Amino acid sequence: MAHELTRRRFLAAMAAAGLSCRMPALMAAPKGDVMTNPIPSSGERVPAVGMGTWRTFNVGGDQYLIDQRTEVLKTFFDLGGTLVDCSPMYGSAAEVMGEALDTLNAREKLFSATKIWTGDGDATRQQDRESRRKWGIERFDLQQVHNLVAWQQHLATLQQMKADGDVRYIGITTSHGRRHGDFARIMETEPLDFVQLTYNVLDREAEDRLLPLARERGIAVIANRPFQGGRLFRRFQSEALPPWADEVGCRNWAEFFLKYILSHPAVTCAIPATTSVEHMKENMGALYGALPDEKQRRRMAAYVAGL
Repeated sequence: MAHELTRRRFLAAMAAAGLSCRMPALMAAPKGDVMTNPIPSSGERVPAVGMGTWRTFNVGGDQYLIDQRTEVLKTFFDLGGTLVDCSPMYGSAAEVMGEALDTLNAREKLFSATKIWTGDGDATRQQDRESRRKWGIERFDLQQVHNLVAWQQHLATLQQMKADGDVRYIGITTSHGRRHGDFARIMETEPLDFVQLTYNVLDREAEDRLLPLARERGIAVIANRPFQGGRLFRRFQSEALPPWADEVGCRNWAEFFLKYILSHPAVTCAIPATTSVEHMKENMGALYGALPDEKQRRRMAAYVAGL
């Protein structure tokens, strides 16, 4: 009977069948140098796979779940990650991140990224202070205006905060393909270090204008929703990878989806989110090995579209 197969069910089925030992390509430790990309405004390099916290780190005060998310974060750092993205919109995620960083004593490994999310244009610094308190850090590496909410006021304040040394980089975000016209106009007129937008092998509208504009303007790009919030796995995990997947350095669907994104020359970092250590290992595998060229990218997109 046809059914959807998630990554979790797939891995559980393999383990139950005693087949995990036959799958060294899926779980093998990555080898080689971590893939990094430069932030155009400074030249500082960041690993090309970061970590999102939307939904996944919003676990309230459940200590079991906090400890489990701490293991996810540890795996992320151990495999070369640094950039972690959050928002006040994400419930308890900031508090959980702070506790995890305390447990791991890992703030020196962190490139901290969060957002300003309030309609009060005068509350930028207050919300930044509150987020810093929750994370337990002196300043954020990156502070972004979330989904362009009150962006004029917040961005003006963030520009002053950057000038004062209270934040290292500033940017704006959008998701789900919203307000791309407004987003482009801000990119064209404001001094931004980063933009964050939705981009994946199926959601490719950003290729038309925003990604070329980022290259033109020298703006780093963070790709959110690289797996469509998990829907890409629910849709395609039961399908076979193409027989030529090894030619583009892909051993599993996570690497396939992420390497499509990372191979775009405008993309600096993608930020998948997960609650699973094993899924984190798969995600971080995209930091290693070859990336597809433009011809291979077209082939990847066509393969997925044809399934």
